[in-house]
Amino acid sequence: MKLQMVGCTHHRSSIEVRERLAFNSEQARDALARLRTRFPASEAVLLSTCNRVELYTAAENAAACPSHHDLVEFFAGFHGVPPVDIFDELLERTGEDVVRHLFMVAASLDSMVVGEAQIVAQVKQAYELATSHNSTGPLTHAVFQAAIRVAKRVSRETEIAQKRVSIPSVAVTDFAKSVFERFDDKQILVVGAGEMAEETLTYLVDAGAQHITIVNRSFERSQQLADQFQGRSAPWDELPALMKQADLIVSATGAQQPVVSLEDYRGVEHDRYQRPLFVLDLGVPRDFDAAIGECIGVYLYCLDDLTAACQRNRRAREREWPKAERIIEEETRRFMAELHHRATGPTIKRLKARAEELKTDELARLLNKLPGLDARSRMEIEHGFERLVNKLLHPPLESLRDEAEGGTPHGLLEALKRLFQLKD
Repeated sequence: MKLQMVGCTHHRSSIEVRERLAFNSEQARDALARLRTRFPASEAVLLSTCNRVELYTAAENAAACPSHHDLVEFFAGFHGVPPVDIFDELLERTGEDVVRHLFMVAASLDSMVVGEAQIVAQVKQAYELATSHNSTGPLTHAVFQAAIRVAKRVSRETEIAQKRVSIPSVAVTDFAKSVFERFDDKQILVVGAGEMAEETLTYLVDAGAQHITIVNRSFERSQQLADQFQGRSAPWDELPALMKQADLIVSATGAQQPVVSLEDYRGVEHDRYQRPLFVLDLGVPRDFDAAIGECIGVYLYCLDDLTAACQRNRRAREREWPKAERIIEEETRRFMAELHHRATGPTIKRLKARAEELKTDELARLLNKLPGLDARSRMEIEHGFERLVNKLLHPPLESLRDEAEGGTPHGLLEALKRLFQLKD
């Protein structure tokens, strides 16, 4: 039996390397098909996200599972890169380390942002894709289903996923939601079209935002972002008019001077009729004059406000980390015990069956030589044979169970097969 993972993550590989080795959904289907053709007795699940590319393989017969070198060559051949360029980038894990690693990944303890919710869905999607293409089997079914269950337990029993730690997630979850109960009826104005604005929009759309307008000095870039989020792009000179209608403004430009001065805001304030305005100023330097936050109905938060919240949330998560780790270790031990029990079960069954067969033959031979025995005497002899067999089998079976619980039954398992001449 063999469990293996070969892949790269953000912990040790640059984004350039991860981009070269990444798989989109169509490529993942193709890769699984190629693996199934090349290693027909091996199971496989391919997990590819922006932060990791990991190929999980498993086989009841270890010889049927591809080796580390096989998978390096597979990655290289699929993506058309020299194996030597990626060999040191592809980390290998086997056995219990694979189980623990997958549990950590699914529970978001191995993520760039610990506690982010997307990864467990990505793990599930990777598993379901492999299953739908007949690439999974008993071992991958067991470990991936367990990983999803463990992720739910960590989420349920700890607060590690409840405290946002990225600036955009805190901006929406901890701040915007404190002002607005819903976003589907709000006018969202985004000033700037960089990465920070894009990520914040992702959280706003997840929260239900539908009416999105983007202004940027580069109209082409704002149009691209608007298309991505089913919003609309507007010319930069329409900013004052758009501020009159906005309920929530996200500003994240690279301007060296405020984009909106107090005087600018005073020019549109009258037309807002004191409607609440929530402003997330993510610019460095700040895009909105701080004095605007003193105006009636304006909730203005800058990067410093959000950073402080992130730090508080990060400290809260750190307090939850030991609890989450204990769950991972407990679940890993449980899974490995169940896995080894599964590995030893057939051998135990064959050993008991062989012993029962020998007992039955020898008992029949003895009783045939003693035709005058009464029923009670025959029963005593039968019980004696039963006790003898059980006592002989008890020590090796007890040792095998102990080894399985400790996670290392393979040596003893093979010894029992040879000593009792048990065939697979």
